[in-house]
Amino acid sequence: MGLSWTMDKPGPICRSVEDCPLVLETIHGPDGKDLAVVDAPFDWQPQLGLTGLRIGYLEADFERASKDSKPLYDQALADLRTAGAKLEPVKLPDFQAQPLRIILEAEAATAFDDLTRSGGVNQLKGQAPGDWPNTFRTARLIPAVEYIRAQRARTLLMHRMDQFMADWDVLVSPPFGGLLLVTNLTGHPQIVTPCGFTNGLPHGLVFTGKLYEEGGPMRVAMTFEKATKWHTLHPNL
Repeated sequence: MGLSWTMDKPGPICRSVEDCPLVLETIHGPDGKDLAVVDAPFDWQPQLGLTGLRIGYLEADFERASKDSKPLYDQALADLRTAGAKLEPVKLPDFQAQPLRIILEAEAATAFDDLTRSGGVNQLKGQAPGDWPNTFRTARLIPAVEYIRAQRARTLLMHRMDQFMADWDVLVSPPFGGLLLVTNLTGHPQIVTPCGFTNGLPHGLVFTGKLYEEGGPMRVAMTFEKATKWHTLHPNL
């Protein structure tokens, strides 16, 4: 189901990190139908492990973890270090990406415009101010000028993120914080692995790589997965 034409990206959901490149090897690259797909090679060399990788972790984001989850994330970083990862604390530049969320909102409203116009959106369960139905309604009022200006600012963000990643092969972060919105806008690849539970709910650890270099974050994620047990456990349903 499409939500945002310029931000949606397909990717595998698998039982293990090693399964992800098997699927990605099959689905990556142009198919002759989606003209936005770039013909870039997929470089997966698991035998290299952590060799040659410069790995940073978003220290401030880990410090902002809740009281319940902080011990879990501290342990995840400790497990990575024990597995051989040399982690350097890093801080993202002040990207100011939040205002660019109107790109997602305008494109989502467009994708569901027929549903909104027909009144079918009124039948969806969530109708609170922050739920998607109200985003579909209000985003129709975003001026075209603001949408275009946001896309121009997005281009600048892509360049700044690419410059920042020149010094790093992989960034490690929790799933909260500002990196997710940034990478949604810039397209930098990410892989998420389970890293524990709090109150019966699973938590994930995010590994971000350079543009078109999915192999790096996969190698670090695989190292973490092999050093821990979390990928073998599941929450009670």
